[in-house]
Amino acid sequence: MDSIEIRRVQRMYHLIRRGCCAMQRSHTAIIAAIILLILPGCQATALDQPEPKPRSVGADKSSKETGGSKMEARVHDWRNFKKPDDATLRKMLTPTQYDVTQREGTEPPFNNEYADNHRQGIYVDIVSGEPLFSSLDKFESGTGWPSFTKPLEPNNIVEKVDRSFFMKRTEIRSKHGDSHLGHVFPDGPKPTGLRYCMNSSALRFIPKEDLEKEGYGEYLKLFAGH
Repeated sequence: MDSIEIRRVQRMYHLIRRGCCAMQRSHTAIIAAIILLILPGCQATALDQPEPKPRSVGADKSSKETGGSKMEARVHDWRNFKKPDDATLRKMLTPTQYDVTQREGTEPPFNNEYADNHRQGIYVDIVSGEPLFSSLDKFESGTGWPSFTKPLEPNNIVEKVDRSFFMKRTEIRSKHGDSHLGHVFPDGPKPTGLRYCMNSSALRFIPKEDLEKEGYGEYLKLFAGH
């Protein structure tokens, strides 16, 4: 397969992949099958090259060099967060993190960091650090993406109409970071009946034992008795 064919297949792959999370859960398996059909023999291309481990914004320098990472400093002041310019974001984020948060991309189902995460804690925006979701509201949706019944902080969630892929959907973005997070669908479990289908690459997980030192001590009370 020459370079032109590889690029064409890659574009098709990413378009279909972005549509997976956009559909109802019953359609996900069909889309996954289509991806497998159009990608025979491409497993050795750039699509499958390992990607650097996801990083948080500003986590490039060690604590010894900075007296605490830039991300840790932002965590304590996310309410006054100012979004970096595009060039800075490209340097700070992995390619997948950038594609998801800045270009409304969608990461692969199942092959992502938090789909099977069962630890207790909260999920914050990978760019701004603003609190978004709690593990207490996370459930197994079977879609391959981390799913929640409701936000931890509704005021940090922005809903927008998304008409891409010939569908009308509700996009979810973060208020302070303006990051694309995923979509919300009306097919979730009780009590809300909602499924917030999020991308792991747009999130950073903070386990409950680290909440205090990461600047989110106010949320420790949520996990009392858990």
